[in-house]
Amino acid sequence: MAAKNSRKYPFPGLFVTFEGVDGVGKTTQATRLKNYLIHQGRQVLITREPGGTHLGEQIRQLLLHGDDEAPRTEALLYAASRAQLVFQEIRPALNMGKVVISDRYIDSSLAYQAGGRELTMEQIRQLNEWATNGLWPQRTYLLDMDFEQAQARLSGPKDRLESSGADFFNRTRQAFLDLAGQEPDRFVILNASLSVDQVWDAVKADIDSLLARRDS
Repeated sequence: MAAKNSRKYPFPGLFVTFEGVDGVGKTTQATRLKNYLIHQGRQVLITREPGGTHLGEQIRQLLLHGDDEAPRTEALLYAASRAQLVFQEIRPALNMGKVVISDRYIDSSLAYQAGGRELTMEQIRQLNEWATNGLWPQRTYLLDMDFEQAQARLSGPKDRLESSGADFFNRTRQAFLDLAGQEPDRFVILNASLSVDQVWDAVKADIDSLLARRDS
């Protein structure tokens, strides 16, 4: 079922997310955006998933470095971390008029749990709509790259998701692209195989346009 594009935002802040498979450069671009907006004098909250709160960081360790969980257990743990993050950090920041930047959000659960782990999109969507009380980002940057390039960028020991192999990666990547196709007004797809500066130029151009419309 396609997602709706008519979500309302009853708060003065702006919610931006970065999505994509591991190794595409989400954290680098999220950090650049944070620094750029702070330089403009804007109030910014940057966070990551899973994590972002004391409880969320504990859940992160279980998810990325613990024993294999059942697919439904994994989905519930991600939703629990997200629920706490939205309640404790994201909603208060948006209500204060801040720009919130999240390195992953609901779309990662839809792509990884429904695409990679092969649970259904509707199950994951309903779970996360409930966990976040229907909070979705206003802009999502999807950094897209093929398996070989993304793997070459990873360094250090791989976590459970990074070690899941090409088939899992390709299912997840395609799920992200399908999600972007369902909500073209929210998603901006970026070619992550370009240089860091080229990707950033595209992010900067879009966020400048988005903020200009919002501030006018």
